[in-house]
Amino acid sequence: MHSATVVISLPLARYRLDFTVTTPLTLPAFAGSTLRGAFGRALRADICMTHAKICDGCALLASCPYAVVFEPRPPSAAHPLQDFNQIPRAYVIEPPQWGEKTYAPGETLSFHLVLAGRVVEQLPLILWAFHKGFQRGVGRGDGTATLTQAWHVIGKDATPILDGPGGNIARHATTVPPAPDFAGHAVTLHFDSPLRLQTNGRRATAEEFTPRKLLMRLVGRIALIHEFHGAGPLPLDFKALAAQAETLGSDKQLKWRDWSRYSSRQQQKIDLGGVIGSWRLTGEIAPFIPFLYLGQWLHVGKEATFGLGGYRLELHP
Repeated sequence: MHSATVVISLPLARYRLDFTVTTPLTLPAFAGSTLRGAFGRALRADICMTHAKICDGCALLASCPYAVVFEPRPPSAAHPLQDFNQIPRAYVIEPPQWGEKTYAPGETLSFHLVLAGRVVEQLPLILWAFHKGFQRGVGRGDGTATLTQAWHVIGKDATPILDGPGGNIARHATTVPPAPDFAGHAVTLHFDSPLRLQTNGRRATAEEFTPRKLLMRLVGRIALIHEFHGAGPLPLDFKALAAQAETLGSDKQLKWRDWSRYSSRQQQKIDLGGVIGSWRLTGEIAPFIPFLYLGQWLHVGKEATFGLGGYRLELHP
């Protein structure tokens, strides 16, 4: 089915979380992984009933909020898109602006959080987990902070929704404005966090990036989030979309940005560089507009969960 006729019905919301720093807190140049680690540890510590070291085999797995949010289980049967060892998480952490920074007590630390599908319903638990994570310590030296406000963000507008840590959350929309009608033949993606794509199981170089690699990774990501966290499978013709993507023109103004993170699970530093800059696509782009539009919230590529592959979409008449 042509994607323009597909209804992508997916709860989706962006939030800004404000913390007041209580002891000196240092975040690395790109803090998405650090923030995700603090969130995941606090969520598991407060939710897990069995205190098992791993989730596999747990009798409570199907109903566990931690598993739903942080470690969603892949399907056991074959899937038309790919074989899975995991499915996309339905959240994205958008960390503060690039650059290592130390926050002094009394300063405000802010970052954004995107939730999608049924995970939106877990917002109270997720905010509490972030609050507890920052109470326990985050970043080099385990600096601490207190969650003081959460904001619902639509475009440049932000509305406060939280009455203090652990307080009530005000009702707010959990949908984003509809994708624009677009009959043009050119768009530009402005990447402000590193984009990482793979080819044949390895990291692709910028020279190997193609419209098909980018767009089918984006379509697949959104389709899987919609299927496993939303209203079910989207009726898409992936072969037709891939063929259409092959016809598009491409003008890449991209540069490499090195970045690494320390994996506490693997006990080693992992290099996670990617490209930033602008990528212009030309041709019959209309079938991909709904996905490109939602990708501004859901990101694209490897490690999207902790903020990589974030972009702003520019439409050219």
